[in-house]
Amino acid sequence: MGSVTPYETVKGRRYRVRYRKPDRKEAEKRGFKTIREAELYLAMITVSKAKGEYIDPVASRVPVRMFADSWLRAKRPPMAKPSYYMTLERAWENHVAPVWADREISSIRRSEVQDWVSDLASQKSRTVVLRALGVLAGILDVAIDDRRLASNPARHVRSLPRKGPGKRRVYLTHDQVATLAACSAYPTLVLTLAYTGLRWGEATGLRVRSVNRLRKRFVIEENAVMIAYEIHVGTPKTHEKRSVPYPDRLAPMIEQACAGKGPEGLLFGDGVNHMRNSGSQGWFANAVRRAQAFDPSIPRVTPHDLRHTAASLAISSGANVKAVQRMLGHASAAMTLDTYADLFEDDLDEVATRLNAAMPLVALPSGPQTRYPRPQ
Repeated sequence: MGSVTPYETVKGRRYRVRYRKPDRKEAEKRGFKTIREAELYLAMITVSKAKGEYIDPVASRVPVRMFADSWLRAKRPPMAKPSYYMTLERAWENHVAPVWADREISSIRRSEVQDWVSDLASQKSRTVVLRALGVLAGILDVAIDDRRLASNPARHVRSLPRKGPGKRRVYLTHDQVATLAACSAYPTLVLTLAYTGLRWGEATGLRVRSVNRLRKRFVIEENAVMIAYEIHVGTPKTHEKRSVPYPDRLAPMIEQACAGKGPEGLLFGDGVNHMRNSGSQGWFANAVRRAQAFDPSIPRVTPHDLRHTAASLAISSGANVKAVQRMLGHASAAMTLDTYADLFEDDLDEVATRLNAAMPLVALPSGPQTRYPRPQ
């Protein structure tokens, strides 16, 4: 139960609502301009208490930053990948904190969040905007779990930046891969990336014990990622171990890479230190420039583009989607299809040709023969 009483101010009559919180302590809210507004507020409080959904307004008068540390701490390795945590931390520091860190959580409105998203979208990419919004929403979810907020104003924002065409993928041919490998200081690594689809961190994290020379397979169970110039070794991106075959012609080169190293030795490099790709001035970029001097048709590529090349070469050789999915370590075949839909597009004509050849000839009662049965 509660009560609504009027009081006078310099701006005229106002109304206050008095009620008891679930802990039986008295509370009040002042400033209602009409008695109807005050009664509606009291009714809302009564219903929320009955449903066990009551949020103490005093508990909501805390800043967003109060929950940020807790939320980020829950995302730290090993709970999440170091590279993923770094993107969340940067999103908080660069985009979320400057706007929301000192705002009381109860004062944030969905319309304000929408304005912030729209403004950010005019300056940053869709990925940056969605990540920043996800960080704010995740932090406010902690406040909800802590019974300090009834609903999350950063969830269900309606107008989000549309997905653009994205970066055009580059696929090398067999001859272009061979030229690139020949111009590289580490040809075995280049060929491994181009014919297995391993991620850079998966390839540089391979150890001698990870090579099954009888079956010609790599066992992918570690991933070496460089974050802020420091190598972090963890599980693969999907956290699942997988087996990836390599071509017979790579076998002698892999055998040579294993020579003189113990089971724990790293397959590529000196066997002790993880190899690094030093950007535009590194060995890979230099190999690309030398290869382009021999073959100007070779586009500018990165080590990750060789993963796309592996998918392209596998699909063109007749590999089915499920096999490509397992090779690349995608979570599902649907993800593989979505990622490399352009590689399957030409198959549509072949499907129509095969269906046309399989359809029986049907003669209509009058007229030329056709491949379509007449509707009844």
